[in-house]
Amino acid sequence: MKILFIGDVIGEPGRKVTRQLLPQIKSTYQPDLTVLNGENAAGGFGLTAAVADELFSSGIDVLTSGNHIWDKKQIMETLEKDRRILRPANYPVGSAGRGWGIYEPKLGAPKIGVLNLEGRVYMHNLDDPFTLGKSLLDEMRKETPIILVDFHAEVTSEKRALGWYLDGLATAVIGTHTHVQTADEEILPNGTAYLTDAGMTGGRDSVIGVKKEDAIHRFLYQTPSRFSPATGNPWLNGVFIEADPATGKALKIERIQESL
Repeated sequence: MKILFIGDVIGEPGRKVTRQLLPQIKSTYQPDLTVLNGENAAGGFGLTAAVADELFSSGIDVLTSGNHIWDKKQIMETLEKDRRILRPANYPVGSAGRGWGIYEPKLGAPKIGVLNLEGRVYMHNLDDPFTLGKSLLDEMRKETPIILVDFHAEVTSEKRALGWYLDGLATAVIGTHTHVQTADEEILPNGTAYLTDAGMTGGRDSVIGVKKEDAIHRFLYQTPSRFSPATGNPWLNGVFIEADPATGKALKIERIQESL
């Protein structure tokens, strides 16, 4: 089974480059399931139902997210209705939406699970992603051994630790949130593919997807300023994973960087 994961999409520039590059990427890799982190897809912060529909129409099967999923209040109702959109599972019980799902790429094909978690270091004071993540994977594996984990976290050490902790339980643990693709892809000893960060999809001539002038202004003056998505030199960052359908163990992991 083949999974394509696209790193954090930043605003309209990220959506545009996804629309333009995804057909060729899918033709090359032939994924059974395409997953995209969309928490920054609407104006650079948050997600709306209209933007989600646009991404689905572009060829995305599942949207994961992170701490910015709540930035657009109108997404709340959509989170409750659309099982293709996930928010981190370790938000408190009663939060809108769901944190994991099991998806059937096509009739009769092996199912693929997707689990979304958020880190706690320099992030929100959420439930423990380690203990909860393991518990949810045990539950999900009753339906399928093929499970992708999007771990939306700030620090490398927390991401790396979760990768080792879930080795052998998840097909892949892929980090998001920091928007800079790392070069540490590997398959861990018990068969879990790991990458600290998948990177971001949007304007490369930027500061993690934001107009560089906006980011520099904030660093210079330490005062609030508006961030806008960058448009220059757009690219798509992501990762491709191939798994044994019987065991769920990863057979291959490959980073993707494609520019227009």
